[in-house]
Amino acid sequence: MSMTTNTHNERWSLRLGRGAGRAWRGYLRREQRVAGWLVTRGVPAGATSTVLWIIKLAVLGALLYSAFWLALLLVFAVVAAWLARNVDYDDECQPEWREGHGGFGLYDKNEWRHDTGDPDEP
Repeated sequence: MSMTTNTHNERWSLRLGRGAGRAWRGYLRREQRVAGWLVTRGVPAGATSTVLWIIKLAVLGALLYSAFWLALLLVFAVVAAWLARNVDYDDECQPEWREGHGGFGLYDKNEWRHDTGDPDEP
């Protein structure tokens, strides 16, 4: 006769599913306990069911609201990363050192001098 031990050789998806099932059954037990508590306090069964559904819908609404803003934030982050990656730096707009109408200096494409040199000195 051999003794079998639980060595966690199960797949992670099986363990996750079992955990989710246990959590759901625990939630249902607590919901039934709350419904029983409300009925013992004199709340009609129909009103108890309505109150529980309102709470469920409020929680679902809060989760969807949070998920919407997180998804929107993710979209903005992806768009910003894409724009930063694909930005085309135009070399013509960058000033460069060269000889211009005011002597050697830092000029842009419109022949404006950007350095603080004195145009009267060579």
